[in-house]
Amino acid sequence: PNPNFRIRVKVSRIPASYRPQNMSFAPAKKQKTDPREQTASASNGLQWKESESFFPDIDKIDYKGPDCLEPLAFKFYNPEEKIMGKTMKEWCRFSVCFWHTFRGKGSDPFGHSSMARPWDDESETLENAFRRARAAFEFMSKLGVEYYTFHDTDVAPAGATLDETNANLDQVVDLLEKLQKQTGIKLLWSTQNLFSNARYMNGGATNPEVHVFACGAAQAKKVIEVNKRLGGGNLAFWAG
Repeated sequence: PNPNFRIRVKVSRIPASYRPQNMSFAPAKKQKTDPREQTASASNGLQWKESESFFPDIDKIDYKGPDCLEPLAFKFYNPEEKIMGKTMKEWCRFSVCFWHTFRGKGSDPFGHSSMARPWDDESETLENAFRRARAAFEFMSKLGVEYYTFHDTDVAPAGATLDETNANLDQVVDLLEKLQKQTGIKLLWSTQNLFSNARYMNGGATNPEVHVFACGAAQAKKVIEVNKRLGGGNLAFWAG
């Protein structure tokens, strides 16, 4: 080995602005906003009352056979047809991934977002989260999909503190629980997002900054609670 060879390692600390502030593990207090009573309105004038449809021109999509020429019909997937003792819907547990279907914007490294959803005003507010949830369950119901999956930050906006973030998630989960009961759609699994926020630039469960590690652990704990409450069939431990 060359005695003059040196490896210089630069260790960077996470900026203070990215660290979780006022972290508390006490039960989060609910805010006054009630998703069961609110009329989904935002500053830009978007309004969808709870009884209004997000896809009014689309009926429930059914199996109509291989000779059907309708574009919105199943030609080969018949959920009630039995194959080897089980129905197709038992063999194929399709689920809608919330982050792709209702949060992805169609962007790529070479272009800007190309998806505009009329109910989504792009704001990180509870009102917008409630609209997304109701639109998602109508979409899944009309498609005949019986399961869905999500990251915590897909369905609820992050707050300025951990307590506020948890309170936001609790309010959205109130609505998700109600929509599950109304539609029969089940949660296949949920997980925590320990990668999108800049605080996780050095990892979540692998982060050397103890405050960031603790924040990630708190997020994971909250998701376990939410997953149990919503009857999740599985839990994805995405550690970041």
